[in-house]
Amino acid sequence: MGEWQTNPTFAMCRALAGGADLSSFAGGPFDVREVVAGMRPEVKDGFLFGEVPWTHFPQGNRVREAVHFLHSGGSPVRTGTGVVHGMCGNDMRAAVVLAVPFLIRIAADTHHPHRGDALAAVSSPARARHFGVASRDELLLHRGDTQDDDLYDDYGVEVTGYPAGWSVAAARAAITADVALLLPLLGDPAPSIRIDAAYALATAIDPDRTVRTALRTRFAAERDPIVRAALVLATAESTRAHPHPPTTAWMREQWRDRTQASEVRLAAAIGWLCLTDEPVPGDLRAAVDELTTDERAHAMDDLPWMATAGGSGETGLQHCARRMLHPEQPDPAWCDDPWAPGH
Repeated sequence: MGEWQTNPTFAMCRALAGGADLSSFAGGPFDVREVVAGMRPEVKDGFLFGEVPWTHFPQGNRVREAVHFLHSGGSPVRTGTGVVHGMCGNDMRAAVVLAVPFLIRIAADTHHPHRGDALAAVSSPARARHFGVASRDELLLHRGDTQDDDLYDDYGVEVTGYPAGWSVAAARAAITADVALLLPLLGDPAPSIRIDAAYALATAIDPDRTVRTALRTRFAAERDPIVRAALVLATAESTRAHPHPPTTAWMREQWRDRTQASEVRLAAAIGWLCLTDEPVPGDLRAAVDELTTDERAHAMDDLPWMATAGGSGETGLQHCARRMLHPEQPDPAWCDDPWAPGH
């Protein structure tokens, strides 16, 4: 943390902790939303890392080195996306946001050996407070608008004191700016790429419904049940940010359709619950209870929404089913000590 205290943004964070008005720093050199918006296309396309002010943000040099190493074909786990995921997991997203445009371009390069790892990391900074979240109110929620300083209240601060809402908003804006690079990945030969492309696109700002339309179009052509489930959840997440009653009605049709794959019906049930505040219908409850087998719950952890929703020894699907259908039930007792009695 000593290194972070010498970072030029530390004075801003210290001032905010002392009660300074966040709006007085908006649009300045340490507002990551402004920095991302000002990144020129030639900088992103040419991987001109030296043109990006990494050092304005905590551990920025570390992120720059990691993404440069990844772009050069280095190990994604040790230094590339491992750094990105690790910093987001440690609630330090500001510098990671600057890597998003470069990660997207690596993912779009069909010849890059680590494109899948890059794509899986793209949306990490675009979501905050979502690990272990499985309730109707929170699972697919995007708080606030990209330039709304109320995000400071919605998301609070990162471990460094940096406004977390600014990082999330900047990441979503960066993804939105490169939607044209991400959309073709919905048709990639690799199912994992199609899933992660849907996961990233779900965070895009989509007032004209371009992304949601693409997700629905791909759903009509997709044959893999897990990928279809991903497209349903991505559609629901996008619709949560940009409400569209016909899409909510479509979700209801999917979980009621017994000809659909079980994974699709479960994803649609979860998506519909997150899009409405209606009481849980009896047929939805029955469908989820019937379809949520242990085997299927583990298989659906291939979906990043479900993987991050897990907790207390439950898979993401099991956690969602319990929190959404039986919110009165407490978290199950869980011990991760393999030497504890009974393990």
